[in-house]
Amino acid sequence: MDKTHTAEFSQTDSIDLVLRTAQDQFVVSPQEETRLWVKNAEGSFERLCNTRVSLRTASLKSGQLVVMETRSKDGTWPSQQTRAGSSATKEEEEFHGQPGICGLTNLGNTCFMNSALQCLSNVPQLTEYFLKNRYLDELNFCNPLGMKGEIAEAYADLVKQAWSGRHRSIVPNVFKTKVGHFASQFLGYQQHDSQELLSFLLDGLHEDLNRVKKKEYVEQCDAAGRPDQEVAVEAWQNHKRRNVSVTFDPFCYLSVPLPVSHKRVMEVFFVSMDPRRKPEQHRLVVPKKGKISDLCMALAKHTGVSPERMMVADVFSHRFYKIFQLDESLSTILDRDDIFIYEVSGRSSITENTREDVVIPIYLRERTPARDYNSSYYGLMLFGHPLLVSVPRDRLSWDALYHILLYRLSRYVTRPSSDDEDDGDEKDVEGGKNIPKPGNVAGGSSQDPGPEQAGPSSGVASGSRAPTDSSPGPSHWPQRTRRKHLFTLQTVNSNGTSDRSNFNEDTQAQPYIAIDWDPEMKKRYYDEVEAEGYVKHDCVGYVLKKAPVRLQECIELFTTMETLEKENPWYCPNCKQHQLATKKLDLWTLPETLIIHLKRFSYTKFSREKLDTLVEFPIRDLDFSEFVIKPQDESAPELYKYDLIAVSNHYGGLRDGHYTTFACNKDSGQWHYFDDNSVSPVTENQIESKAAYVLFYQRQDVASRLKTKTQPGQSDPPAPPAYDPISESMDVN
Repeated sequence: MDKTHTAEFSQTDSIDLVLRTAQDQFVVSPQEETRLWVKNAEGSFERLCNTRVSLRTASLKSGQLVVMETRSKDGTWPSQQTRAGSSATKEEEEFHGQPGICGLTNLGNTCFMNSALQCLSNVPQLTEYFLKNRYLDELNFCNPLGMKGEIAEAYADLVKQAWSGRHRSIVPNVFKTKVGHFASQFLGYQQHDSQELLSFLLDGLHEDLNRVKKKEYVEQCDAAGRPDQEVAVEAWQNHKRRNVSVTFDPFCYLSVPLPVSHKRVMEVFFVSMDPRRKPEQHRLVVPKKGKISDLCMALAKHTGVSPERMMVADVFSHRFYKIFQLDESLSTILDRDDIFIYEVSGRSSITENTREDVVIPIYLRERTPARDYNSSYYGLMLFGHPLLVSVPRDRLSWDALYHILLYRLSRYVTRPSSDDEDDGDEKDVEGGKNIPKPGNVAGGSSQDPGPEQAGPSSGVASGSRAPTDSSPGPSHWPQRTRRKHLFTLQTVNSNGTSDRSNFNEDTQAQPYIAIDWDPEMKKRYYDEVEAEGYVKHDCVGYVLKKAPVRLQECIELFTTMETLEKENPWYCPNCKQHQLATKKLDLWTLPETLIIHLKRFSYTKFSREKLDTLVEFPIRDLDFSEFVIKPQDESAPELYKYDLIAVSNHYGGLRDGHYTTFACNKDSGQWHYFDDNSVSPVTENQIESKAAYVLFYQRQDVASRLKTKTQPGQSDPPAPPAYDPISESMDVN
């Protein structure tokens, strides 16, 4: 900056002439990459990006200072280092490594961007295109669909640094800023999808380097009964009129679905009517679009209990969040829900709506002392697992229910001895009255005597109490004096509270009953460890492995005919109406480099999931000949065979995860694993995994052609097409 040269130009001269003059004056080889800056009146510098415009268009005036900058050997620009305010250490300056073996710093959840960049960086044709500066003559600064050439330049800077062999790792700050500027979804430091970033970047490069400066309008061509080959040629010619092909254009991607299993694995707890048996954990395989009845049938195969003797409930925070009907969809149950399936008495043999047994939901509560010791108020706190208990209609009395529950809890509740019982006087106000005959929960049950009816039909009424005026409840329930015993019974609402506003006054409404314990009685007679215990059925130990699928199966699914939904009809250009139709995608021709996106993330109306199916993909000789419908050149079979060159991996689930890359170096042929800053060599047998997300394949004829181009006297072959056509056929039903 301490030496200047003065030169004269016409206002009609181009900025390119200024650049060439500066190169001559400072003896800089035309092969070296340079760029110009102009110093403004306020002292700031502004890039002269478009060297094709005139001095008048660039608003250059006499006396202005123009600075020529030359790219450093490590791929950086001196001005970038000045703005960053840091300089490389001596060790970094002297570092010489294998070009392309360079990590990328994670700026904060930017592993998705790093993975996509490493994959693209290891596509030979694209990298050579930038390293040999062929992009400089094709930068399109005026394309309204582009990004003023800034994305292409930012990507070129990364490529040149990564392939200079002078860096172990680089910081992609400038590139990240450019991406966020032109695509607001990538602003900040949230986790994103590597394939989405890849799609944005490919489109940005395509438009920033588009040779067509003004795109003409073309009509979408329709077959109208003509041969496919004729229509394909016409469509391709129309595309070329708007998009002249350049080297990077083939890098479009093919999104292929994964075979989705129609089965679902669910874990449930089975609660037997036999009080001696602990709850049993089961792992069941059910239809993904099945019903609650399918869940019961799957459990019946493990337990031998009839599905008609089962009731399914979602238990949350010691209460029933929901009790399901048999015809409800399984999609309403989430994987994180705690599902309990209770054995109850069988169905009525008389009519569907007449039950001789009633299934009553039972909650467990413990009295807690009030904070104010001058008050007699006691709070009640739910604990333990709730129960669904079958009770015969003709035994719906408080006495019978007390003894049925005492029997049902006998595994973890100790019966008091005669010495433990309080022999104080007890006055039964309406001891002969029964509990009103309420309706059933989730279908209820019929008479089928089991162990729950094992208690005596009459007994000490002091073991329970009904609501009184001081304990809110429906007015039709019998009144009974209170006596402290093992536990007392109380009608509650579905939340487990005695809030009168939540009671249904209908005499047929289903009651919920709470077993209320005094802390001292609970401590003496209730075994919490035993109550919470459960056993695992043998099925829980089974590892349900998902069968791997071949990549060819995914491609076959992509080309399978599908029927469009009624909500998404096809618009017919002939009859000018929307019609029900079938849709089929076929491949007509293939690009030199094919990107295959495995659609691992599944989104439906009821669920979202990541498919961690192992997709078996070949490292070499991926044959597409059976999928291409264009008449094939029998003399060039290599035009349909591909070798793998890179893989973008995703580890984790829907909301979080980490991206890495496997890539084959174009110069050494060695595979490496890129994990942000870290780069390590790997073998080919380490590449295939359940994490594979985006696959990069290169056509087999390309490698030999690239080698031939390095020989003297060889010229570049014609650039391949930007987007190879996919034949899409529609059949109206």
